[in-house]
Amino acid sequence: MPSEPLTRGRIVAAAVGLIEREGADAVSMRRIAAELGVGVMSLYNHVPNKDALLGAVAETVLNQIEFTDDPGAHWSDRVRAQARAFRQIAHDYPRCTMLVVGRQLHSTAGLLPVERALATLRGAGFEGADAVRMLRMFIAYVVGSLLREVGLTPAFAQARPLTAQGVDAELFPEVSSLAGLLSACDHEAEFEFGLELLIKAMEAYEGRREGTR
Repeated sequence: MPSEPLTRGRIVAAAVGLIEREGADAVSMRRIAAELGVGVMSLYNHVPNKDALLGAVAETVLNQIEFTDDPGAHWSDRVRAQARAFRQIAHDYPRCTMLVVGRQLHSTAGLLPVERALATLRGAGFEGADAVRMLRMFIAYVVGSLLREVGLTPAFAQARPLTAQGVDAELFPEVSSLAGLLSACDHEAEFEFGLELLIKAMEAYEGRREGTR
């Protein structure tokens, strides 16, 4: 049975899989060729170099963001939907997402999420500088939540649970009394809690700004 023909899509998919297993540092043209069982020189017919391959990985991940934006909805609901869409792709591709946020993508795939977010914020009445800061704030929040949720250790290892028995209650009374809560984490609930705090802060900022007009 003939082998599957080598394509750019297969090469990128192999890179995505390798990054999710071992991280972006594991990617090399030679390693990808070995993953696909082909000669390394054959890759260059589809991808010019490693940097271009990593850029293709980032674009592939961004292209999978599913936006269900309703232009007629209130801006806060649109922001929620966009944040959740980015979180979903970050959850599905945690290590590739770190690659995404570390690269400047000027393609349609790279600019479309930014355009959507900025258009929503500008449509809400926020000035350009504020809209850009808020966009960066949300990206930082989603990525920070991702780091907490899955970790980026080689095996996605979780930290050892904190127990009250292992804490000096006199020196750390609050940590000791809340050890159970500190050890447990409903990631979905935690994300939604933080998202609502950010939205409320934006609404308060909007109200303060309007009050100065």
